[in-house]
Amino acid sequence: MTATPIRLRAQDQDDLKVVSACLQDAIVPIGDMCFLPEERRFVLVVNRFKWETADQPRPGPAADDDVLIPFERTHCGVRVEGVTGVKVKDIDLKDRRQILELLAIEAVEGGVVLDFAGGGCIRLDATNWTCFVEDLGEPWPTTCKPCHPLEE
Repeated sequence: MTATPIRLRAQDQDDLKVVSACLQDAIVPIGDMCFLPEERRFVLVVNRFKWETADQPRPGPAADDDVLIPFERTHCGVRVEGVTGVKVKDIDLKDRRQILELLAIEAVEGGVVLDFAGGGCIRLDATNWTCFVEDLGEPWPTTCKPCHPLEE
């Protein structure tokens, strides 16, 4: 079930759409994000749901509905280069125990925006940016697959 770890680079809006799809529903502890102004870099380590393996056949008897079939999560490093400033909206950075759920990353005029569940966002100011994403370590099983209710 385990797929090859991802290793991606995004340099434009189209590239970032692929990165965003890979990182959708990642769990992000506030304490695992950091802006390094001297290096013009924003980094974070997320707990990524492995969407690329979510639809693969699972081991175990197909007829046994009582068997819990695991999905996978993995740690993933995300680095955005060329960042000159960071703006935060509706996120309390002082609460280092807070856990955020990443919904999307998008390119906007003058930077990149990370959108989180609950309406919070982080804007990275950067006219020329590059985003790097790389899985770290071995994945682990999870029985929970993120779901998104359809809006009426």
